Amino acid sequence: MTAVSIVIPMKDEQDNLTPLYTDIRQAMESVPGWEVVFVDDGSTDRTWQVLTQLALADARVKIVRLRRNYGQSAAMQAGIDHSTGAVIVTMDGDRQNDPSDIPMLLSKLDEGYDAVLGQRAQRQDAFLIRKLPSLMANFLIRKVTKVTFRDFGCTLRAMRRDLVESFRLYGEMHRFISVLAQQQGAAITQVPVKHHARTQGQSKYGLSRTFRVMLDLLTVKFLNGYLTRPMHFFGGIGMVLMMLGGIALIGTVAMKFITGIDMTGNPLLLLSVLLEIAGIQFLSTGLLGELTMRTYFESQDKPAYIVRETGNLHDDGTSPQRKAG
Repeated sequence: MTAVSIVIPMKDEQDNLTPLYTDIRQAMESVPGWEVVFVDDGSTDRTWQVLTQLALADARVKIVRLRRNYGQSAAMQAGIDHSTGAVIVTMDGDRQNDPSDIPMLLSKLDEGYDAVLGQRAQRQDAFLIRKLPSLMANFLIRKVTKVTFRDFGCTLRAMRRDLVESFRLYGEMHRFISVLAQQQGAAITQVPVKHHARTQGQSKYGLSRTFRVMLDLLTVKFLNGYLTRPMHFFGGIGMVLMMLGGIALIGTVAMKFITGIDMTGNPLLLLSVLLEIAGIQFLSTGLLGELTMRTYFESQDKPAYIVRETGNLHDDGTSPQRKAG
């Protein structure tokens, strides 16, 4: 197995590829056993042709070409799936991340961490279209997930393979890798890394990305808190709605006897019916969620827990075993 795999998803970065590869090769001179996995995420320029030339010149360059543009998270997952390293390093292909930081991340990982995340120091991006949306997204992610890191959008990070293989990336989930890692009980730290202004090519990100991040944040929050107990979430909402519906019905009846207001003309009666129906729907959704959750875990024989390590367990009844999980 390769020691370190550098995974780089990219789209339309033909002018950045050769200098990026040169920077990586120089940065990794002192690191034995490394590879770089470039993933072409549906480029329409000469990105794939340049990647092919690099792969022919250096066997450590692995290349993957997706059939169309799937997005950064899916491309990153494809690179991870096709890598072989015991440690996975991810970074952008626009040369805004600096490969010279990789040895520092690896050294920090050797201190006992499962993941070392980069935090962009003196970020070199336009304020209104890049920095401000990122600040808003980072603030929202911290408040919702209770994860205290400052920069969730920095793609430069180093992680152990057993941790990376415990989650799947889709949508904008690459931004939530630190959250996903914390859910797995990983030891994580964040360190400052260099950040450069884009000198070639065009940015693929805009303000619309912030809204997609917010939607994925709802998914992460739900999976974090209620994956194994969806009835607690949907059932709780359903019970509150049904209780409010009962209060509205009691109020309708009380108004009938105390003030003589006709029940059929009282809007509280319609509100009570609406709340009761909505409550029943949420309870039903919770039951369906429980069935789906049980199918998810039981059909795949998937445990609802993750073991970090064991001691004095025996595979064949004779030899002790100690392993990380």
